[in-house]
Amino acid sequence: MAKGEGAEQYAAASLLPTKPISQDGIKIAKRRDNNGRLSMCSKLCYAIGGAPYQITGSALGFFLQIYLLDVAQLDPLYASIILFVGRAWDAVTDPTVGFLVSRSRWTRCGRMMPWILISTPFAVLTYFLIWYVPPVEQGKVLWYLVFYCLFQSLQTCFHVPYSALTMFISMDQKERDSATAYRMTVEVLGTVVGTAIQGQIVGGAIAPCLPGDLDVLDNGNSTLLGSDFNITHISLDETKQAYLNASAVICTMYVLCAAVLFLGVREQEECGRLKTEPMSFFEGVRMVMGYGPYVKLVMGFLFTSLAFMLLEGNFALFITYTLGFRNDFQNILLVIMLSGTLSIPFWQWFLIRFGKKTAVYIGITWAVPFMILIVCIESSLIVAYVVSVAAGVSVAAAFLLPWSMLPDVVDDFKVKNPESSGHEAIFYSFYVFFTKFASGISLGISTLSLDFAGYVTRGCSQPDAVNLTLKVLVSPAPVVLIFLGLFIFKTYPIDEERRQGNRKLLQEMRESDQDSETESTELGSVV
Repeated sequence: MAKGEGAEQYAAASLLPTKPISQDGIKIAKRRDNNGRLSMCSKLCYAIGGAPYQITGSALGFFLQIYLLDVAQLDPLYASIILFVGRAWDAVTDPTVGFLVSRSRWTRCGRMMPWILISTPFAVLTYFLIWYVPPVEQGKVLWYLVFYCLFQSLQTCFHVPYSALTMFISMDQKERDSATAYRMTVEVLGTVVGTAIQGQIVGGAIAPCLPGDLDVLDNGNSTLLGSDFNITHISLDETKQAYLNASAVICTMYVLCAAVLFLGVREQEECGRLKTEPMSFFEGVRMVMGYGPYVKLVMGFLFTSLAFMLLEGNFALFITYTLGFRNDFQNILLVIMLSGTLSIPFWQWFLIRFGKKTAVYIGITWAVPFMILIVCIESSLIVAYVVSVAAGVSVAAAFLLPWSMLPDVVDDFKVKNPESSGHEAIFYSFYVFFTKFASGISLGISTLSLDFAGYVTRGCSQPDAVNLTLKVLVSPAPVVLIFLGLFIFKTYPIDEERRQGNRKLLQEMRESDQDSETESTELGSVV
């Protein structure tokens, strides 16, 4: 017998000196010491499970609108309807799925894993069909609307349980924070991978700009328009196939990542079982929206997320038209994502060393001077790359910190409401809902503002009003939203002292529950 095992059995036996302890009691006592530890392999497997959401999200975000307009050849109005309805439906499904997940019972695979496992094949199928052009003209709009909404729903069935899985892989705060850092690194890398795969395989699927009245050309508009029209139709079949090939590669990665997550991560039964009857949907909504620390955290990140979504959503247009670097915007976007990926380990060290609220203030405001700089100086490619690196550092903080702080809110709620359980998925699903709500607002504000300013679709250049609007959308508007979010964070009550206090209280509660379970096991074995 190993020395450690003898000590553990002796300590366990000392609780009941007159009776031999059962093997079940030994297992529970041993589990008390090591149930919070996660191996590096487990953290990596958990992190890889977050890649499908980001890979598909980046491919859809950067290429779906172009695909609907130039490949599926839908009317811009119908394309806008598909995108808006898809976002709205996606936001609505999050709290619904979160409520259903919160009522799930423990199975052999856990509470979260069955959702992830069952939704994966259907999500992959619907994603592939989004990038298929049906042979009929009349049903195209309905085809894309149905499969886009279906995919969003099925991916919600994957992502909400996966997000809530953070609370079930470990009961130790430091281990959860470490796993979250792994996850955010892989997710940002997944964004890079999704953009790179789609961009490299599709290649020249994005049609060249069409000159208009603002452009002075030697050959004249009619000649160039005619040549562009012919080139587009000659390569249309190849472009359709390229999109299908890219979707097939991404679908394969989706399945592989889900398999790694399922095989490499195990939920902990102690924190996975429901101890009380599941609450109703409206009780869950009332509970979540009535808990002050959660509302302040979500509202703060709602404003800061909206700021970065405005920046990211319009930065490519700003680089292309306002700064005039049409051939470099894809590289600049890639620099943002790579900078974010490399910065996440730094922010993980920073929040451990200086605290999470300090990391919020430093990380979120880091990009503000560079946002102001890029609109105040003349067009410079070097400055654009510098701003991209700085923006990536703040994007990493914006990625990491919400998911690192949400478990603290859930723990705080557990301390205040020890009789309640099974609420984790509701907290996470409503945060995802508000994030997607911010994304929809960002898309709506950007589209309406540019349309009002006179944006020319596929134009080689834009009117001065459009360039001014783009400057506002990438600098003043995000800066104001960032400071509003930070102002709300000032009222966020969970600091490091309170977080550590909650950690000790929860540990005592778990040890008390495990002692009760051990005693019950011993009494059962005696009888």
